[in-house]
Amino acid sequence: MTLPPHTTQHWMVRKPAGRGEGGMVVSQSRDAAEAGAEILRGGGSAADAAVGAAFALATVEPWNSGLGGIGFTQVMEPGGPAETFDFGPVAPRSLDPSAYPLTGRMKNDLFSWPEVVGDVNIHGPKSALIPSSVAGYAELHKRHGRMPIKDVMAPAVALAKRGLSQDWFATLKIANSAAVLRLYAESARIYLPNGLPPVPPYQGASGFFPQGRLADTMERLQTAGLRDFYEGDVARSVAADMKEMGGFVTAEDLAACQARVLPAMEAIFRGRRLMLANGLTAAPTLKRLLALMEDAPYGAVPDAAWYAYLARSLRAAYAERLAGLGDADAPTEAEPVGADSCTTHLTVADSSGMMVSMTTTLLSSMGSRMVLPGTGVLMNNGVMWFDPQPGSANAIAPGKRPLCNMCPVIALDAKGNPEIATGASGGRKIMASVFQLLTYVTDFAMEPEAAAHHPRLDVSGPEGVMADRRLGDAVIAALAADSAVEVVEHTVAPGNFACPNLILQKDGMRVGVSDTMSPWSAAIAQ
Repeated sequence: MTLPPHTTQHWMVRKPAGRGEGGMVVSQSRDAAEAGAEILRGGGSAADAAVGAAFALATVEPWNSGLGGIGFTQVMEPGGPAETFDFGPVAPRSLDPSAYPLTGRMKNDLFSWPEVVGDVNIHGPKSALIPSSVAGYAELHKRHGRMPIKDVMAPAVALAKRGLSQDWFATLKIANSAAVLRLYAESARIYLPNGLPPVPPYQGASGFFPQGRLADTMERLQTAGLRDFYEGDVARSVAADMKEMGGFVTAEDLAACQARVLPAMEAIFRGRRLMLANGLTAAPTLKRLLALMEDAPYGAVPDAAWYAYLARSLRAAYAERLAGLGDADAPTEAEPVGADSCTTHLTVADSSGMMVSMTTTLLSSMGSRMVLPGTGVLMNNGVMWFDPQPGSANAIAPGKRPLCNMCPVIALDAKGNPEIATGASGGRKIMASVFQLLTYVTDFAMEPEAAAHHPRLDVSGPEGVMADRRLGDAVIAALAADSAVEVVEHTVAPGNFACPNLILQKDGMRVGVSDTMSPWSAAIAQ
């Protein structure tokens, strides 16, 4: 017999939009979105809510972001300029490229790099870049916050004291990293009790479990201020643990860590102004895609001809990206083929119309997989962004910045005020998903909830296309006429598509949508 293709899902998943006349918070974790919404209810700004939600994510979504991570944020108030907060990855000043000797084999992981002995560029102390997330949150709060940081952090501290939900999704995410988590004592103690991932009970509520000293660290930052992470007791503990474990991040690196605030990059698409993230992000490639898509066959609905045109344009844009983009402070870099990541995105709007679009990451799922025992901080593994081959354009080097995939966007209305904020997680898949969700809403006039449920394709390089089977035979045939097509499902795992979210504010109403297949995601109205 001819066997039909295996399908993982035999259901139709629906996720409601959030709606309200007040503020809105959308996150891949409902707990974090609720934390942000509570801050809005207390009189906080969108910036306050974004900072509070981001700190909450350190507890409730530790595989994607946290105090040991990095990120980019777009911010705009009505009548004000659009700004990019760049707290992206930077290598430690004492990083030693010779500490990453090659085996002579290629690595088929998130990046197709030459393999390093012991994978020390992928996990453990030598894989960590300077953790700049807290600096980014601090600068965002300083410039656009209204509430004291003690109040902004209160929901996150409460969640940290409660702990991480011990449900099936947490089990899945921890199990995916268990083989490496077990190599680091504090990580294994927290996430692998009895040597195995924690599992939910057979029935009843799932319960929660603590994450080492993370709650103590959060409470310290709440009272001492966020710079304590870089210049106070928390900084001393982080530096001491990194030194003892053999990492390159030092007290001097932490003390010098600051977020950069840059004017947003502007693009015009089909008559609408878009404010893109400045810096080493996916924004230049998105800007090129926008130029290519100006002549796309837009009709009433996205059809086979439109998707085929989109796939060709994405391949062309990525071919240009991989050929020449790089660090303005270093030699030209080429982003690796096969890039993917475990990242998170949150979007916030407040009742005054301020919008925030924030993407943060640890790079791999659970980053370095190394929890620092003194603080409970799970460190990033950003060294993995660099090519370990000496002499390459993107080679490992001290003080260097690698190219990232993050793509937070704010779209303006006819009066020049922020109307839509969007972004996504998902590594190289981010840019395609952000464009599709945005154009579904703005150019095909879909309601945000309909757009969030509409199938998408993914092109993450100069060849091939990955197509959601729900696109249908006509679309898939049109795609196949130009390139190899892999027909897949939009599932929780494997993650075939990025996880975008979006807020639209119009006529006094705000509508927020999150990724339909992210189990914990939600849009919460103030």
